[in-house]
Amino acid sequence: MKLYYSATSPYVRKVMACAIARGLEGRISLHNSNPHASPADLLADNPTSKVPCLVADDGISLYDSPVICEFLDSLGDAPPLFPAAGAARWRALKFQAMGDGILDAAVPCRGELGRPKEDARDAAILRYKAAMSRTVDALEADVPHRHVDIGSIAVACALGYLDFRYGADRWRDGHPKLSAWYEAFLQNPCISRTVPKD
Repeated sequence: MKLYYSATSPYVRKVMACAIARGLEGRISLHNSNPHASPADLLADNPTSKVPCLVADDGISLYDSPVICEFLDSLGDAPPLFPAAGAARWRALKFQAMGDGILDAAVPCRGELGRPKEDARDAAILRYKAAMSRTVDALEADVPHRHVDIGSIAVACALGYLDFRYGADRWRDGHPKLSAWYEAFLQNPCISRTVPKD
């Protein structure tokens, strides 16, 4: 399998964490790609020009981290990251949506922060920051479980991105339960081995 990636993408980190948890890391060939430059090879496999993009062994191209993670969960014999049914499934998917929701605000917010100030941009930044803050508050009220599944991986990758791009400890203020959960969850190899570096 071939994975188009960018080393600091939190969505790529989520995919790699799933691959490690499933014991599939050795089956994936990494292909560094700058999606902002829209390279021809990435566009041939993903017309949205985004990473991650996984080309499976049968040639099918998959994009968007939830799709790729669920595909990886269908391979191998490791315990599933996506519970099959019932409350455990919905809880895992809820936490995945919360983690992805933080990223869907944090990633574009970081881009906006680097641009010249203007009223519309400032309003967008405030919306992004409010979404991140509300979601972290909701996670403090309902902390993820400690076992490794798609929900806990997504939340850990999102909190790690906040540390990486917005400064460690900013989200931790007033969130002692979530902070304790995160520090404990960082010990899982799928998370500790995927910590981003500039």
